[in-house]
Amino acid sequence: MDVAAYLYVLQLDGPSLAWEYLRRNPEYRRDWHLHRRRPRQARRWGLRLLEDPDLDARDAIPDWFPDPPGTVLVLPDPDPPHDAVPFQFRDLPGEKRLLHDGHRLLLILRLAGRTLRFSLSPELADGMAHVYAVRADRKRESHWRSAGTTLAALDVLHAPHHAAGAAGERPGRTMQLHLRMLQALDGVQSGASHRQVAELLYGADAVAEGWYSDGQLRSHVRRLIARGRKLMQGGYRRLLHSRR
Repeated sequence: MDVAAYLYVLQLDGPSLAWEYLRRNPEYRRDWHLHRRRPRQARRWGLRLLEDPDLDARDAIPDWFPDPPGTVLVLPDPDPPHDAVPFQFRDLPGEKRLLHDGHRLLLILRLAGRTLRFSLSPELADGMAHVYAVRADRKRESHWRSAGTTLAALDVLHAPHHAAGAAGERPGRTMQLHLRMLQALDGVQSGASHRQVAELLYGADAVAEGWYSDGQLRSHVRRLIARGRKLMQGGYRRLLHSRR
C-alpha cells in the first residue's frame, strides 16, 4: 500500500472517484467475471456496460447511467451558420478515450487533472458543424450549470497558451481522506488487521505509541474502513454528482 501508488486519486473528479470504490466491490468484480457481456447486469451498479475492475480511474471508461452531471451531448447542427465551427476530433486537447455502448460514443478528455465527458451522436462526423446540448428533465438547471463548467474547461484547455503539463487544483482534505479510505479498504480486503492498516497508513512508531482500545487512532482507522465500505457498497453513487 505504497502511498505513491495512490497519489493519482487526489486529482480525480466525482465520477472517477466513484469508480475507484465500485471496482473494489467483491460482488461487482464477480459480476464482471460472470456477466461482462450482459448490459442488463450493469444497471444494478449504475452503469450501461460493465467495466473491467482491474483498470483504475486513469484507464477505465465507466459508462454511467444516467450520465453524470456535466456530460455534454454533441449533435450535428441541422441549420449551421456560415461561420460554424466544425467538430475536429484530432484538435481536441488532452488524452482522448472513446467507448461505444451500442447507442452512442462516449468521449472522455483528460488533461491537467481534469476529466471532461461528452456523448457523441451517431450522426456526428468529423468536420460537421455541431451543437452542444443537455438532456431536459427536472434537474435541467443543474445540468446547464454543470455543462457550462465542462465547456468553459474545454475552452481553457483548448486555448493556445494552455500548458499541457499544467498542474490541477491543490487537493483538499476531502481528497486526502478518500486516498486513505481507499488504502484502508485495500488493506482489509487483502486480509490485514486494523492495526496493520494503521501501521501502513501512519507508521509503526505512531501505532506503538497510540494504539489502545479506546484510543483516537484506533477509532479513526475503524471509521476510515467503515466509511470506505459504505462508499464501496453503494454510497459511490453520491460521488457521481460532485466534482470531488
